[in-house]
Amino acid sequence: MVTLVNLRAYWRFFVVMRRFSPLIVAYWRDRKRYFLFGGGREVDAETQRERAAVLLDILLTLGPTFIKLGQILSTRPDILPPAYIEVLEGLQDDVPPAPWEESKVVLEDEFGPVDETFDDFDREPISGASLGQVYTARYEGTDVAVKVRRPNIESLVEADLRTIRWSIPLVKTFIGSGRAFSLENLADEFAKTIREEMDYKRERAMLEEIRDNFADEDRIRIPTAFEAVSGPRVLTMEYIPGTKISDIDALDDAGHDRNAIAETLQEVYLQMIIEDGVFHADPHPGNLAVDDDGRVIFYDFGMAGRVDPFIQEKIVDFYVAVARQDIDGILDTLIAMGTLSPEADREVMGNVMELAIADASGEDIEQYQVNQIIEQVESTIYEFPLRLPPNLALVLRVATVVEGVCVTLDPEFDFISTATEYLKAEGYYEQTARNLAEDAGQQAQKTAEALFTVPPKADDFLDRANRGDLHVDVTIDDGSNVLDKLAMRIAYSVLLAVGVLSATILYSFAQSWRLAAVVLLLAAPLAVALYRSFRKKRGIRAKPQFTRQGMKKRRED
Repeated sequence: MVTLVNLRAYWRFFVVMRRFSPLIVAYWRDRKRYFLFGGGREVDAETQRERAAVLLDILLTLGPTFIKLGQILSTRPDILPPAYIEVLEGLQDDVPPAPWEESKVVLEDEFGPVDETFDDFDREPISGASLGQVYTARYEGTDVAVKVRRPNIESLVEADLRTIRWSIPLVKTFIGSGRAFSLENLADEFAKTIREEMDYKRERAMLEEIRDNFADEDRIRIPTAFEAVSGPRVLTMEYIPGTKISDIDALDDAGHDRNAIAETLQEVYLQMIIEDGVFHADPHPGNLAVDDDGRVIFYDFGMAGRVDPFIQEKIVDFYVAVARQDIDGILDTLIAMGTLSPEADREVMGNVMELAIADASGEDIEQYQVNQIIEQVESTIYEFPLRLPPNLALVLRVATVVEGVCVTLDPEFDFISTATEYLKAEGYYEQTARNLAEDAGQQAQKTAEALFTVPPKADDFLDRANRGDLHVDVTIDDGSNVLDKLAMRIAYSVLLAVGVLSATILYSFAQSWRLAAVVLLLAAPLAVALYRSFRKKRGIRAKPQFTRQGMKKRRED
């Protein structure tokens, strides 16, 4: 039976395809210049930025679901090139608010008449977002902010989610197999994320958990939620006014120490991610403010994430390795977290990290800006077929956005120094050193054991070789079927040579040109097959994925 959601999804699919048609045509021509034939086209960084701007406009036009999709894509360098990430990172969900009458219906469905529930309620929203909007009110003598989900947004989101799922097979034709795998997983991740964000009961639970974690921290303020006037579609919380954290002039006029604010922000997010395991995942300047006492205020916990203990440990290892300029340690951590393939060329990746360090300003490692390192890693991630774990992608985005806010507050802000001091103060730095020492001790023990076990085995091996009693089994890993292709080419060549030779003998000695022509005609498919096997170069030849020259060109672009 065709439901209303399905009917809406069919219509939305048509609308989405029509909006995306210019990009679809452009990507198609990148593969086939003349659609059905012709070679591919090279796409430079400037063209990518132009297309990213077109994509941004399309997402804004298509509405709430696609705005959220763009925000999620901005955290996924394993799917989009850096030029697209750069454009989409600034995507905010500021949209015109819904009419008051529509929001009133939602409020009264949840709690009854608005004027009987609240002491006072301002009908004009103070902010409008893609999934909801915020009003100010007064409840039991307290100033509150009331977040109301947009009316009937659920059916639109569900229709759009189906449209996105139906669009994936088409999108996969334009991308490699690695990113295609990431894209399929992104669809599931995005559906889960946007449904969670529409659930204000979940947001209230995350807000309260994070607030409890910072109950003894007097440098920040997190609003108190009011359970009696909150539900799945409405969230009422304490209204805390403040100065927008990016309003530098206002902060200076109020006499606030911007460097101290930046340090507070960085340390709070470090605690959320590597100690508490639950974090506020949308730290753009619109969700951060500073009160009259210089305390950082956090708004909007709809986008919040969790980090499992293993990833927390590896993030600590990553920070410590960066502080120590330990390239191998950085690569080992990235591999352990799943952001880098174990089969990636370590020398190439080492070059990437060296270039990231060379790009940073200052001679001391503690002057490096962590976002420069992350940007280089993101660029390399895009070159390799892998997938970022969903919550790690959020952590990556949080790290870059927070660092950007901190640098806005203080252009000389030392991110690595702040992180290092925090890790030392909390004992993580020393614990990592102890773990390394323990690993080194275990390795030394294994080496000592090997001094006694390896020589007898080596002596036995040499004795068997001298007796001619040594057999070696060799297994060739031929994932690209190179040997099969070579064998097929040899077979084609031999059979074609036999056919040509037979035709020549028939024509020269038997004077039978008709029979010779028949033989050549039978051999013709072999010639075509041989030619086509050489036309398919992907399985035989490989092109370096990353070089110093390529990185230099990318930086110049």
